[in-house]
Amino acid sequence: MDETNSFGLSTIGQIAVNAHDLDRAVGFYRDQLGMKHLFSVPPKMAFFDCDGLRLMLSLPEKPEFDHPSSILYFKVDNIQQAAQALTDRGVQFEEQPVFVANMGAYDLWIGFFRDSENNLLALMSEVAH
Repeated sequence: MDETNSFGLSTIGQIAVNAHDLDRAVGFYRDQLGMKHLFSVPPKMAFFDCDGLRLMLSLPEKPEFDHPSSILYFKVDNIQQAAQALTDRGVQFEEQPVFVANMGAYDLWIGFFRDSENNLLALMSEVAH
């Protein structure tokens, strides 16, 4: 197989999430979710560290880019404790963490909430048997 045919994408370096009020969004991700704020490029962008993956909050540059983001699933060790910590910080869950599936070696649990810009986010946990 030549190099062109063997090429494949794998590592995601950055994810962009739309914001309409950048200051409000930075406060939510930094203060309520407890994420590490890396830097901002006022007035349009702010960047956070997600364990080596960079999350960019940005104002939509064109009308066709102004849409809700894909769902980001944040992996946590203890979903009940994580959900309680976020709730204590004022995060409103749309769906509290629930058992989704027995994956053999672990049970998959997921809970959904919205950020300050109305984007849907989730917690996920792989609970060992």
